[in-house]
Amino acid sequence: MEDSALLRYSRHLLLEPWGAETQERLTRAHVLIVGVGGLGSPASLYLAAAGVGTLTLCDGDVVDLTNLQRQIALASSDVGRLKVKATAERLQQLNPTIDVRVDPRKVAPEAWGERLGGVDLVLDCCDDFATRFALNRACQEHGIPLVSGAVIRFSAQISVFDFRQKDTPCYACLYPPESWLEEEERCALLGVFAPLAGTTGTLQAGEAIKVLTGVGNPLVGRVLLLDGLSSEFRTVRLLRDPLCSVCGCGARGTDPNPVRDGSRRQPGPSAGEW
Repeated sequence: MEDSALLRYSRHLLLEPWGAETQERLTRAHVLIVGVGGLGSPASLYLAAAGVGTLTLCDGDVVDLTNLQRQIALASSDVGRLKVKATAERLQQLNPTIDVRVDPRKVAPEAWGERLGGVDLVLDCCDDFATRFALNRACQEHGIPLVSGAVIRFSAQISVFDFRQKDTPCYACLYPPESWLEEEERCALLGVFAPLAGTTGTLQAGEAIKVLTGVGNPLVGRVLLLDGLSSEFRTVRLLRDPLCSVCGCGARGTDPNPVRDGSRRQPGPSAGEW
């Protein structure tokens, strides 16, 4: 590791059990971020600053004035530009040693698998269930870890689906596609508390770094629920659903309600926001 890198990442290198080898894992990693809005914006900043070697930003939207309330990688001068290009420029300014790629094309649900070549981890920061379900299925089929986050109004949730592990649950265990495709909730209609979007995206970045480095205990088999009004965080277990249309074949357990904390399945913030 060069002297400049030792200095840039010195506050991570001081951590136990981190060290140069752990930092090198990040340098070699390739993360796909789907959605660079309210969640993807802070997540991408922290992943770039941490030294993730390659970041691919996937988002077809252009910057709107309403985005600037929470999409902190953007500036007023970016209004009207493609989000991925404006965000990529900001990330390169923050850390010119990494490779930032942009993909503004709309992806058909069946084509996500084609975008995962060479990718080590996917960050789901999007705002619609169709994309979330398609990403979940593609990552499950290709054995790629998926870090999912969502925020709407004052509520947020995060979970990690590490498909390198045989018995990991998937996003469809949490939200069966047949039950949720018609229940989209968009921040354009319902609003989103900006600092909570920043908190959620930042936590997604942290979970991604833990998965990529093997440091810590990621939210696999758990869902972190955040209440921005009461400042309460709680975690509930997520079990693999034997009836899941994506990963249910041969799964353990017999309860079709996979989220458990002593009660029924917990409601989340729906599809969330970009």
